Amino acid sequence: MAELRGALIGCGFFAVNQMHGWRDVKGAAIVAICDRDPERLRIVGDQFGIAKRYADAAEMFAGERLDFVDIATTAPSHRPLVEMAAKHRVPVICQKPFAPTLADAKAMVKACAEAGVPLMVHENFRWQSPIQAVRAVIDSGEIGTPFFGRISFRSAYDVFSGQPYLATGKRFIVEDLGIHILDIARFLLGDVSVITTRTARINPAIAGEDVATMLMDHVGGATSVVDCSYATRLATEPFPQTLIEIDGSEGTIRLAQDYQLTVTGKSGTTVRNVSPPLLPWASRPWHNIQESVVAIQQHWVDCLAKGIEPATSGADNLRTFALVEAAYAGAESREPMQLESLLR
Repeated sequence: MAELRGALIGCGFFAVNQMHGWRDVKGAAIVAICDRDPERLRIVGDQFGIAKRYADAAEMFAGERLDFVDIATTAPSHRPLVEMAAKHRVPVICQKPFAPTLADAKAMVKACAEAGVPLMVHENFRWQSPIQAVRAVIDSGEIGTPFFGRISFRSAYDVFSGQPYLATGKRFIVEDLGIHILDIARFLLGDVSVITTRTARINPAIAGEDVATMLMDHVGGATSVVDCSYATRLATEPFPQTLIEIDGSEGTIRLAQDYQLTVTGKSGTTVRNVSPPLLPWASRPWHNIQESVVAIQQHWVDCLAKGIEPATSGADNLRTFALVEAAYAGAESREPMQLESLLR
C-alpha cells in the first residue's frame, strides 16, 4: 500500500514533535508544510527536508494531492482550516484545544460529517503508554468494576517560559492541561453526567486559573476527582507525569511518580515500571508526551487505512470539550453542571 500523503499546517512550538512523530509513523509521510511565518516555515522545512512550503493554506489545498492534513495552529484558526479541509474532502487531525467555543467545535464536526471525511483531535495524554497500561489492567478485569478514580497532575513547572501566551489568557489550566486530564477520566471510567468544579489563581503574574479541582459523576456509576495545579511545589518535581488511582470492586490500581504501577487484585499484588520509551529524538522529561504523539498519529493512519473511526474522533471529543465548558461554567456558578444539556 502506498504511503498516505499528509500536510502540516502550523510550524510552532509543538509542531516539531509532530514532525518527528510523522517520520516514525508507518504508512504516512508529510509532503508539505504551511505557516504564515516564513522563518518558522524555513526552520521546520530545512530540519525535516520538506520542499513544498506554503504561506497560505488555501493555496496548499489547491496545489497538493493530500490524503490528510495535520492542523497544529492555535485554536481560533481551527474552524476555518477544518472547514477548508472538509471542502476539499481532506481528512483532518487537529491539535487541541479543538476550538475556542463548543459551538465552533460542533460546527467543525458537522462540516466533516457532511463532507464524509474523518476528523480526529490530538488528545495525546490518553495515548501515553503508562495510561494505556492502566486501561489495559481495567480491561483485564483484574480489579473488577471501577467505582472510584483520581486523576492528578500537580506541579510547579514553569510552562510559561516556553509558551508565554499561556500567562495572558483568562482561561488557563482547565483549557490547556485539564482538557487532557478530563479526557483521561473519560477514557478510564466512561462518560460523565455531572461535574462540579472549583478553581483558583495562585500565581499573581498570570491572568487565568492555575489550580482546578473537579468532582465527576460517571454514567456507569463511578465517581472521580480530577485535580490540576501549576502551583504545587514538591520535593521531587513530577512534571509532566499524570498520577492515577483507580479503586474497583476486586482491587486497586496506582500509577505513582516515576511510572510505578501497582496493581492489587484477584491475582495478588504486582509492581512494575511502565516508563515510556525514550525515542531517539525525544528528551526527558517530555518523553512521555513525545512518545504519545507517535502513538496517536499511528492510530490515525491505521484508522484511515481501515476506514474506521478513530478513538478520539471529533464527535467523541465533543464530550471532552463539553467537560471543559461545564467546568468553567460550574466554577463561576459554584453549582454542579449537567453534561447532556451542553451536547444537545
